[in-house]
Amino acid sequence: MDFRFGNGFDVHKFGDGKFLLLCGVKIPFSKSLIGHSDADVGLHSVTDAIFGAIGMGDIGIHFPPTVSKWKNKDSTFFLKYAEKLMKSECYSINNIDITFICELPRINHYSDKMKTNLSSILDLNRSQVSIKATTTEGLGFTGREEGIACLTTIGIKSP
Repeated sequence: MDFRFGNGFDVHKFGDGKFLLLCGVKIPFSKSLIGHSDADVGLHSVTDAIFGAIGMGDIGIHFPPTVSKWKNKDSTFFLKYAEKLMKSECYSINNIDITFICELPRINHYSDKMKTNLSSILDLNRSQVSIKATTTEGLGFTGREEGIACLTTIGIKSP
């Protein structure tokens, strides 16, 4: 078996709004995330982790924010594209480990829904997906509640 690993990292800042999307789950909140697409920091991070594991760059290379057709695009599209490239290289996902970095919202209230949604999108067993969160103890932009960061590590394998 051939094992590979990839890391993904994404950040989006808060703006006016009443909800945000994390791993495709709509979360009621007093702010939204700002981005060229739907600003789903979770799905962007997973997408970048897949691209990294297969050595094919990052989300900005495949879907440049300067191209208008990606404006407000559902991030599930980007993730499914990365998955298709991974499968064309004869790899499958072994596991995904996602860490959200933010003070608010409290991720643990929504992690189960996110895990279910991501497992469904990628046709994985829920045990292959880990979703957790940490704070920065009030330090930096996440500590000042200016946005959310997300770090993903993925393991992929070929037969």
